[in-house]
Amino acid sequence: MLCDLCPRGCKVDREIVSGFCNSPEHVRVARAALHFWEEPCISGESGSGTIFFSGCTMRCVFCQNKEISTGEAGLVVSDERLVEIMFELAESGANNINMVTPDHYAYKINRAVKKAKEKGLAIPIVMNTGGYLGEKSYALLSEVADIWLTDYKYFSPLLALSYSSAPEYPDIVAKMLHKMVEDTGEPKYDGDLLKKGVIVRILLLPGCVSDAQKIVDYVYKTYGEKVILSLMNQYTPPSEPIERFPELNRKVTKEEYDKLVDYAISLGVEEAYIQEDGTAEESFIPAFDYTGVLPKRER
Repeated sequence: MLCDLCPRGCKVDREIVSGFCNSPEHVRVARAALHFWEEPCISGESGSGTIFFSGCTMRCVFCQNKEISTGEAGLVVSDERLVEIMFELAESGANNINMVTPDHYAYKINRAVKKAKEKGLAIPIVMNTGGYLGEKSYALLSEVADIWLTDYKYFSPLLALSYSSAPEYPDIVAKMLHKMVEDTGEPKYDGDLLKKGVIVRILLLPGCVSDAQKIVDYVYKTYGEKVILSLMNQYTPPSEPIERFPELNRKVTKEEYDKLVDYAISLGVEEAYIQEDGTAEESFIPAFDYTGVLPKRER
């Protein structure tokens, strides 16, 4: 079958050759463990059961997860093992199962989640995505998603082209966000934990305050409190400087982030996640050392 899951439209047979996502047909996972650095309504106190998939349909020049987004790291897991991983995370106390970059494995994730739910998996399924979804990948993932945790990286097509080789990104993410809100509805909680809903992450990039403000403006004026905003200042420059885009070789300043937060407040946003100073110094990126990927008997 020729792959047409994402907007890249590679149309390659991934059983023979990898597409733009640099991923074969079989699922590869780099880590499966509790994660405590998502938004509080996702991580809670006991953690989010994150499954980090290898490969990515985007190619952001500032990517902090290049080890796995390039498809270089990851172990092949069967459909059966993917189901087992979900139950192991649930048994460890996970508040939810958090599928990180699931887009290019949408068929197999759809089947695995359905099988897990048939076997009694009862915690929410989070689809943690860059927002660059194709119609087919969205349809498959939405069948089993309870929560969408989606990036909204760019409002400007020029920035999307320059930094992610995806000038159509703004149009696509807006279209997909509409579907997410329409299908998922308003946020629903059990205590402090989100059980159903959409979180939109806006990672402020250096020098891109105006672009981020336009995203906030669009999302809030379109969806109001139906969407949970997460304004992020944790951008960390890559360890190797980006020669083509030297403006990205620095952290976001406090003044830049304050402008974004103040703008959201000026629009009337009353509830949004914001980050404290110094988050770029902290490690939100776990070790992709295959923790939790192999069955216990093989570790």
